[in-house]
Amino acid sequence: MIQKSFRLTKDGIAELQAELDNLISLRSEVADRIKTAREFGDLAENAEYQTARQDQEKNEARISELEHILANVEEIKAPKSGGKVQLGSKVKLDSNGKTKEFQVVGTVEADPLSGKISDESPIGQALLGKKVGDEVEIKTPAETTTYKITEIS
Repeated sequence: MIQKSFRLTKDGIAELQAELDNLISLRSEVADRIKTAREFGDLAENAEYQTARQDQEKNEARISELEHILANVEEIKAPKSGGKVQLGSKVKLDSNGKTKEFQVVGTVEADPLSGKISDESPIGQALLGKKVGDEVEIKTPAETTTYKITEIS
């Protein structure tokens, strides 16, 4: 089996580690809820017990997922300035005074609402390899807009 590495920025790694630490700290709380619910009697008809067990399963699944990602992480180093857009680059775009700012990150860290776009997304693909002054066409469901790259950091 080929081991997949997950490419994350230093901040992305720190966020996942903080989430993992938080979930691990919740283990005893969930275990206490299960223990308390068990004391209510018949487990087959015990909604509190069923809910606590489901919460435990979700928590353990996420812990396992995060541990796997962090064990196979490849840190994205900050790109050298002045070059082309690459993984980890922050890019400023302009179109008729409309400015957008993105950071190109790996798929695990992608969060379009906060400006972090995956290198595998259409926008990420369009930006990779471009330089300041290049034009890039970004297609969204609503429109297709041509932006000029004004800054790469």
